[in-house]
Amino acid sequence: MYKKIKSLIAVMFVGILSVSGLSACSTGAKTADTKDSAIVFTDQRGKEVRLDKPAERIATAVIPSPAIIAAVDGSYDKIVGINESSLKANKGGIIGKIFGEVATNAKTICDSSFVPDMEAILALKPDVVIQWGNMGTEIIEPIEKAGIPVVGLKYGTQEDLETWIDLFGKILGKESRAQEIINGMHTKADAVKNQISQLNVDVTTGIVLSYGEQLSAANKEDYQHYYFEMAGGKQVSDDVSDEGILSKEDLIAWDPEVIMLSAFDESTPDDIYNDEQLKSLSAVKNKRVYKTPLGVYRWQVPCAESPLMWNWVAYLLHPDEYKVDLRTMMKEEIKYLYNYDMTDEDIDHVLRVDVNAGSDKYATLQK
Repeated sequence: MYKKIKSLIAVMFVGILSVSGLSACSTGAKTADTKDSAIVFTDQRGKEVRLDKPAERIATAVIPSPAIIAAVDGSYDKIVGINESSLKANKGGIIGKIFGEVATNAKTICDSSFVPDMEAILALKPDVVIQWGNMGTEIIEPIEKAGIPVVGLKYGTQEDLETWIDLFGKILGKESRAQEIINGMHTKADAVKNQISQLNVDVTTGIVLSYGEQLSAANKEDYQHYYFEMAGGKQVSDDVSDEGILSKEDLIAWDPEVIMLSAFDESTPDDIYNDEQLKSLSAVKNKRVYKTPLGVYRWQVPCAESPLMWNWVAYLLHPDEYKVDLRTMMKEEIKYLYNYDMTDEDIDHVLRVDVNAGSDKYATLQK
């Protein structure tokens, strides 16, 4: 479903500007000459996007993107419109402490259906709108018909995440910073893989579970598969349908050793521990159910904080073997990405120490 991003296609004008140092996942390049200094690149739809200059006003329907844009830009000031789900995360995470009311009172341009509210978008006067490019033309065409440039993204892999970062660097005129973040991810991924390869442990089965009236989980095409595999685990829901819907009977048959609860709902480990239908699960018997962190954004999906999620998962899959000082790593990563000094209270909040405290080995992540 998700193919490797094709290599860079340079857009040339009279008087070629040589461009270097771009990621292999790049999808376009900034070009300029004495007559035309526009930014021109190709988005993940394969469509050329043209901006007259680096964007000063960005509206985005893509839920994880505001926190990534802020990491590349060093500011939330250029983000004028976001998804309703992004706003909910902003109010629950630490982003308000970092960027203040500009993040927690941001205007919304759509809900989780991604259908654009054109009245809201037009009122915000964005230089560019970021939208999913693989969910049908009906959520993009109204924006393009209004004459606003649209950058179409696709979801699912680490390469996609790196391409987002690369594209945001182009949009903002901060390509070097974007490449630096991408390079850092490569280094941090190698560190996790190298340590896992040296551990004498069996593969641990696990799942990131949305638990509510309806159960759902990601399949092997989704980002969760990437970090479970990196961390020496097997995602038991790899073969669910694209909708991700499953039953408690499925969960019982798979019997995951570790359950990680989605940050998109209000479920807690106690909900699973107290579910009479799930008493037989290994994860329940061994108290290995955990609520996934909400930092500047929800760690479970591709975001600027993804290296922290990789390490959190690796530790919880192999708590006696995998060595990581996650609290120190969090302080260093958030300082690098957002120039913010996390307090111990911030870290406890992000790691959900309040609801995870009763689960196995979580005390070692507390102050």
